[in-house]
Amino acid sequence: MKIKTNSNKVNKAWLNEHVNDTYVKLAQKEGYRARAAYKLQELDQTFRLVRPGATVVDLGSTPGAWSQYLRRTLLASANASAVSGKVIALDMLPMEPIDGVLFIQGDFREQETLTSLEAALNGKKADLVVSDMAPNLSGIANTDAARVMLLIELAVEFSKDHLVQGGNLVAKVFHGAAYNECVDLFKKNFKQVKAVKPKASRSKSTETFLVGLGRL
Repeated sequence: MKIKTNSNKVNKAWLNEHVNDTYVKLAQKEGYRARAAYKLQELDQTFRLVRPGATVVDLGSTPGAWSQYLRRTLLASANASAVSGKVIALDMLPMEPIDGVLFIQGDFREQETLTSLEAALNGKKADLVVSDMAPNLSGIANTDAARVMLLIELAVEFSKDHLVQGGNLVAKVFHGAAYNECVDLFKKNFKQVKAVKPKASRSKSTETFLVGLGRL
């Protein structure tokens, strides 16, 4: 494999770490598009998030690993007396189709995209909202904190309007200036709030996942 780069040493080190990563190998073996699937898997297995027949909204879905996991889990939990549920995925970037997943390409911050998402729900409320959305980080603390907080606010606001009472929300946050505000916002809207860094999350990453259980 040849990669053109201005920093060969750094890129070779990253590539070596990536190809030897346990979760990368597992994702390749099990047909997931990214190792991120195992982050959601751990959260689901810990908190029993994906229930049979559920309607789930996946925000920031591309490349689709979370949607893949959601669809597989819903199908596995379905039986003769239960429907297989519904997964609606959304991202600014294109996503290769996944059988049984409805994908909407658009910016979640724009009303037109939100309207399309509401139409896809067809008057029904979601049982679970998961968000792997992340802003483009600038390295400027205050700017990045504002960008992170905006996405969390949008995810929580969407959940207040489109999540069933008692439903759950998972959202990615980053440790930094906005972290405590994000936690406080979750606490105002959910019965329980858990902060979890899944095993599949790289140790160098500052990401954490907030799990809001039981929308008020």
